[in-house]
Amino acid sequence: MNASTCTPTLLQDDLDEEHLQIYLNSAQLAVDTETRGLCIRRDRLCLVQMCNADGVVTLVRIREDSPTPRLKELLEAHQVEKVFHFARYDMATLLYWLGIQVYPVYCTKLASRIGRTYTDRHGLKDLTREFFGVDMNKDQQSSDWAHETLSPEQQQYAANDVTMLLAVRDRLDAILVRERRDHLARACMEFLSVRVALDLAGWEETDIFAH
Repeated sequence: MNASTCTPTLLQDDLDEEHLQIYLNSAQLAVDTETRGLCIRRDRLCLVQMCNADGVVTLVRIREDSPTPRLKELLEAHQVEKVFHFARYDMATLLYWLGIQVYPVYCTKLASRIGRTYTDRHGLKDLTREFFGVDMNKDQQSSDWAHETLSPEQQQYAANDVTMLLAVRDRLDAILVRERRDHLARACMEFLSVRVALDLAGWEETDIFAH
């Protein structure tokens, strides 16, 4: 899929019933979040963006204390694999701000670090360039996601971060299988919920496995 051609649907506070049912019937769902910064407890969640294998892209704007029952139902649905890039951060953000325990999860950054040991470049932009020859535009990455109106550029940026994620996941999974590291990667992804709990409990900077 060409990331520049998608047309996202912008929703406020929660998914609508139509998109909830579409996504609940998807085997996999690419998910990303946008926040006011990188400190989870300080910088609130502003946007959750999603895309399934059919290219249905939805952007859900989140206000403080927004009730999100449909989003919670979807992201906790065990029949839908949620695919993130750097799932640890997104999962912690969704848990802290919305009380959502995301499961099951596939993390493309973890998959890349375990499978692509021939490089130290594991950003989503690096992956789309290597696999598909696509250079992702990251100009809006540090923009104000809490602004009352999202610009067309912000909406396109948010959509682009999920439109190619499932294809990236498949390429990485093939590498993991080829190198016989898929079981190791899956075990790490299963552990992510524990890692997130440690982060939110105050051990985000501490390696508890160190001597």
